[in-house]
Amino acid sequence: MTQTPTAHTPAQEQARAQFTVPAQHPMVTVLGSGDSLLRVIEKAFPAADIHVRGNEISAVGDPADVALISRVFDEMMLVLRTGQPMTEDAVERSIAMLKASENGESDGQETPAEVLTQNILSSRGRTIRPKTLNQKRYVDAIDKHTIVFGIGPAGTGKTYLAMAKAVQALQSKQVNRIILTRPAVEAGERLGFLPGTLYEKIDPYLRPLYDALHDMLDPDSIPRLMAAGTIEVAPLAYMRGRAQPIFTNVLTPDGWRPIGDLQVGDLVVGSNGEPTPVLGVYPQGEKDIYRVTAQDGSWTLCCGEHLWTVRTRDDKRRDKPWRVLETQEMIGNLRAAHARRYELPLLTAPVQLPERAVSMAPYALGLLLGDGCLTGSTTPSFSTEDPELALTLEAALPGTAVRHRGGPDYVLNRGKAPGDVVTLENPVTGVLRELDLLRTRSHTKFIPDDYLYNSADVRLSVLQGLLDSDGGPVVQKDRTCRIQYTTTSIVLRDDVMSLVRSLGGVAYTRRRLAAGRKPGLANGREVDYRNDAHIIDIRLPEGIEPFRLARKRDKYHAAGGGGRPMRFIDSIEPAGREETVCIQVAAEDSLYVTQDYLLTHNTLNDAFIILDEAQNTSPEQMKMFLTRLGFDSKIVITGDVTQVDLPDGTKSGLRQVQEILEGLDDVHFSRLSSQDVVRHKLVGRIVDAYEQYDTKHGTQNGGHKSRGKSVHKGK
Repeated sequence: MTQTPTAHTPAQEQARAQFTVPAQHPMVTVLGSGDSLLRVIEKAFPAADIHVRGNEISAVGDPADVALISRVFDEMMLVLRTGQPMTEDAVERSIAMLKASENGESDGQETPAEVLTQNILSSRGRTIRPKTLNQKRYVDAIDKHTIVFGIGPAGTGKTYLAMAKAVQALQSKQVNRIILTRPAVEAGERLGFLPGTLYEKIDPYLRPLYDALHDMLDPDSIPRLMAAGTIEVAPLAYMRGRAQPIFTNVLTPDGWRPIGDLQVGDLVVGSNGEPTPVLGVYPQGEKDIYRVTAQDGSWTLCCGEHLWTVRTRDDKRRDKPWRVLETQEMIGNLRAAHARRYELPLLTAPVQLPERAVSMAPYALGLLLGDGCLTGSTTPSFSTEDPELALTLEAALPGTAVRHRGGPDYVLNRGKAPGDVVTLENPVTGVLRELDLLRTRSHTKFIPDDYLYNSADVRLSVLQGLLDSDGGPVVQKDRTCRIQYTTTSIVLRDDVMSLVRSLGGVAYTRRRLAAGRKPGLANGREVDYRNDAHIIDIRLPEGIEPFRLARKRDKYHAAGGGGRPMRFIDSIEPAGREETVCIQVAAEDSLYVTQDYLLTHNTLNDAFIILDEAQNTSPEQMKMFLTRLGFDSKIVITGDVTQVDLPDGTKSGLRQVQEILEGLDDVHFSRLSSQDVVRHKLVGRIVDAYEQYDTKHGTQNGGHKSRGKSVHKGK
């Protein structure tokens, strides 16, 4: 297209421009059907004369008008070259953008052609793209920032464009799931009294989100994606409720604490075994609770919306990342060809707890708990067929001599020095008394807390002592070697399992009843079993050495070591209703250690999250929502601060958040106006009329609430 200015006299102050439309573009694409596009341009520049002859277009008039008309046709040709048709609306918006740039109302960095040809998503024969400069900048901000607020009146495409970006991110595998939510404040607390199921109750408030989804995806695929948890649509109050009962234990550097006692800033233990701070604590009220049990017997309680990081065998085989599913999504789907479907993550490193001072070497304590006599009625003794253990025990107990009495029996005598008083207490007896282990028998032994919640080295040393004395490797044909430990003490059984799990391993237990067992032999005579035996099968991660005793260690490694410990969900069963709370932690994977060293979380990672109608959130809800942000996730929050429908006296969280987060790095506020309304042209004029009325009557920014506001679809 060419522009040919002509001379003019100063009195006339007119200019002339001529354009040539390339032959490959039919004139109807430039002028529109029935010259509809030409009439739009003529209406915008009434003082200019525009003439068409063949493929030549000329304009005569004020130099500024002629220059703008020239740019309008240039931009139209750039759009047409992309194969995209021009519409009356597109021409009007192009003219508006050029005039705004000319008047200094915009920086002119983006041309109309750049705005109108930016494709976000093509679906079902139509292309979704921004239609105004502010819409383009809104879309660009979503690409560049983690949290974007789209604030503007109805009809400006805030939600619709955000939905398109979410679907685009899902299809390009930038995220693993889409979460769409909006507050259902119109029903308030009365939601429970509406007729129908939960989804029938909330459907009117979520319908605009469903409608947008159906515009962008194959409708037949949407139920499948929702069933798989890839797309979640729920009211804000339901989406946030990923919680556990307030009495559920969570591991902290100081030991186990009820989750309901935690506060922001407290430390809990993450999946890497290291402390991680609590970023948020959100009471959730009373909720239906489920017991989630793994195949090793470990279990914890949580609500149906609580999140779990899991993977299937197919995920592992195809090298897919771990996925995040809600508890309720897995119910009824726990088996695949008779095998357990969902594997749970384990600690990637032993739990790091503060080191505590101990009064006896931890390895020695493990040996005595395994094969020592601690009744206190006689001198402490130790029984072993391995002289190596007796020598090691003596070296680990200063002031003690381990004397061989014959066969497997050893006595732990007090070491004597010149001048010692005969009545001095045996040092081993004194330590056992201090640890409350004196007078314990085989069925009442336990591991003191100072050892159970100590550094990883101390815990491993205790476990090694127990396994060297009362445990051992079990070789299996064509399989890696498992470790087995046996005790008649229920408490010691649980303590050993706690040690194993705290080191990143798994432990399974089974009981061998005393009743009906063939009597054992002691010095050639039969002896009945008095207590049931608890057998623990153990698998420890690579790099954790279970044995110090040479013969057991060599056998273990000759059999290929312990393999890889694994833990799968075995069952999910209803467990009543309880008062609940959820927490958010700062760990990169959002995981924290809950009861029985299970790893769980309630933060949304790898997700594109949209909060619509955000003007109807309270400040507390807004803070809760924003702090639920997980890693590799993106949040878009949309709303119209002039249409707040909250109870009297409740401040809009969307209004407040602008004061708090404006200017914060990686947070962007996109503000749209009536000029960005892409519905019927009358809608923009209505918005302007209300703004003028609010300004005149001092109610700008929505000083009056808007009751009975209809749910709309932001296209």
